[in-house]
Formats: sequence, C-alpha cells, structure tokens
Amino acid sequence: MINKFLKAKHWQLFILTFGVPMIFQFVMMGAIVSYLSSQANPDPAVIFNSMRFTPLLILLFLAPLFGWFWSVGVGLQKKVPENASMSVKKFKLFLLIPIIYIIIIALFFSFTFYGAFEAGSKPDLRLMGGLFAIIVPLHLFSMFCIFYSLYFVAKTIKTVELQRSVEFRDFAGEFLLIWFYFIGIWIIQPRVNKMIE
Repeated sequence: MINKFLKAKHWQLFILTFGVPMIFQFVMMGAIVSYLSSQANPDPAVIFNSMRFTPLLILLFLAPLFGWFWSVGVGLQKKVPENASMSVKKFKLFLLIPIIYIIIIALFFSFTFYGAFEAGSKPDLRLMGGLFAIIVPLHLFSMFCIFYSLYFVAKTIKTVELQRSVEFRDFAGEFLLIWFYFIGIWIIQPRVNKMIE
C-alpha cells in the first residue's frame, strides 16, 4: 500500500483526497435541498439525522491524506542517508493519535446529531460542558500531532532530495505545500515519484 501512494500520480491523489469527498458532499447536500424543497413544513430532525454520514465524509477525506503522510514518512526512510537521524516511531505515534481522535469524535458527533432531535429530549448542559472541557485539550493536542506529521513528511522529502541532514529553513516551502495539500500535491508528488524511480 505504501508503494501505491508513493507511485501514484498527483491527479490520482487529488481525486482521492478531494474529488470523491466533494462528490459525496454534493450528493448529501442535494438530498437535503431536495427534501427541503419538497416539504411545506420540513422536520429539522431529518436534516440533523443526515449528519450521521459525517464520519464517512471525514473518512473519505482523511484516509488518503493520512495514508499519503504515512507512505512518505515511512516509505522514504530507506532513501534517507544514515547520518540524518529521524524518529520514525515518534512520527507513527503522532500520526496515529489524530486518526484515532478524529474517528472517535466523528462517531460521537454522528450519534449526537442522530439523537439530538428526539421527541421531548433536551440537551444536558452539564454533560456538554464536561465534554467541551475534555474535547478542547484533546483537539489541540491532535492539531499539534498533525503539524508534527506535516513537519516530519516535509523534512523526509527534503532530506531524501538533498541527501543530508536538514533544518526547518531548508524545507519550510515543502511544509507549507503539504499544509495546503490541495495545491501542494501537484508540486510535491511528482518529486516523490522521481525519488521512488
């Protein structure tokens, strides 16, 4: 699977990461708009219950993105020079943490939306406040892990290209291109393809 991501063309990764999720989102929004236009008095529960598909949309977007991160971060390590030390175990852990967090939070919100408008139910504000106090620090840590993963992938690419240890100023451009993946993939992936060849 790693080699498939590394050998994939930029347009294939773009379609996987953005094309498929966008089509899915257009279909979902089209169904909601169709429902709203066909009903004189639409039920908000039907609209919010459609949010249970949000985890699938998130998975469609993040699976190829994080799969590509993993493939570059782990798959290019055999081309990293011996004098350039990189902590692959730390990268793997820091990439797995947001994956697990995002899946759990997406499922949680999916079930929350699904049951949010049951007849006669009111949200428990204490429970929501407690969840907010737990989610905010976890979310910030997950964001830190994602930024570390971006940093590691950019550093790996530049280390393999230059065949030496690099500092952040050497790969800051790659970091920004990976951060803005929908643009950067068109520039970064052809370089990854050349490294694999």
